[in-house]
Amino acid sequence: MLLKSTTRHIHIFAADIDNNELVPSENQLTIDVDPDNEFNWSDAALQQVYKEFDRLVEAATGEALTDYNLRRIGSDLEHFVKTLLQSGQISYNLRSRVLNYSMGLPRVVSESD
Repeated sequence: MLLKSTTRHIHIFAADIDNNELVPSENQLTIDVDPDNEFNWSDAALQQVYKEFDRLVEAATGEALTDYNLRRIGSDLEHFVKTLLQSGQISYNLRSRVLNYSMGLPRVVSESD
């Protein structure tokens, strides 16, 4: 059975990727960040998400690989993405197929600032 955690912007699978297919694994986690392209990402911001993912996985070393533990990591990463948005390191992709502003309304800077 494939263990997974899917939040709006973070999908984590206990799986390897082989020929573009997920193959369940007890030793490998695979992450998909922002699968719907809701945000504009710089390489630096994306690397921060991967670094935080690695940190969270390392912190969970020794714990059982369960849905709950994956969901906890996914939820923590979802909050991390929100901090990137709030700090202006990423922004909403206004060309996304769905504009639902799931992390809050976009910040609008007035020209007088």
